[in-house]
Amino acid sequence: MSSAPIPSLIAEATNPIIRWEWVVEEWDQVWDAIVEHLILTMLAMLMGLVVSAILAAIALRFRWTMTPITATTSLIYTLPSVALFALLAPVFGNLSRWTAVLPLAAYTLLILVTNIVAGFQAVPASVRDAADGMGMSPMRRVWSVDLPLAVPYILTGIRIAAVSTVGLVTVAAIIGQGGLGRLIFSGLRRAFWTPMTVGASLSIALALVIDALIILVGLWLVPWQRRRKAATR
Repeated sequence: MSSAPIPSLIAEATNPIIRWEWVVEEWDQVWDAIVEHLILTMLAMLMGLVVSAILAAIALRFRWTMTPITATTSLIYTLPSVALFALLAPVFGNLSRWTAVLPLAAYTLLILVTNIVAGFQAVPASVRDAADGMGMSPMRRVWSVDLPLAVPYILTGIRIAAVSTVGLVTVAAIIGQGGLGRLIFSGLRRAFWTPMTVGASLSIALALVIDALIILVGLWLVPWQRRRKAATR
């Protein structure tokens, strides 16, 4: 049975998975990475929601557009993120935040559009007829009836898109953005595991926290869903 070379054992002993003293000394760097990660995620989600809402409205108003919209967003979703970041880097510059935000927002479109459309299509026709019978205008019916009933579907799409975006933000480190991804890439490049461990762990924690917050927002926006679940128990 062969044993590991002594230099290898020494290297492993001096390069543990995490050094807490590094975390304390470099906390400002870690905090800046967390803030940047959050900003990139929020900007991408906001842009994705605005564009998705417009595309979904078009698809619901003109049903024939649903196929080309879905096909286009599906094509964007299949593009490798690294390739898309690299293609936009010469246009906006490696250090531009928009070089990261635009691809990140584009990757949310398929998830958000399909869930928004599914939510509005799930509204029962009898409910729409009742709203029309009460004399509601189409716009008022959308905001007062259709949208509240579509919220659970929309929030599901937002949850999936947000968690996916948190993960994709780390890849933006290849163009000088990326928040916690820069810690991960730095650790990999130098074979220094602490930044990589911190970046990866905080990325996972960030995704879980954002997902939990969206769930809480959903319970606040649609309290009747909570009451319905409680009644069925």
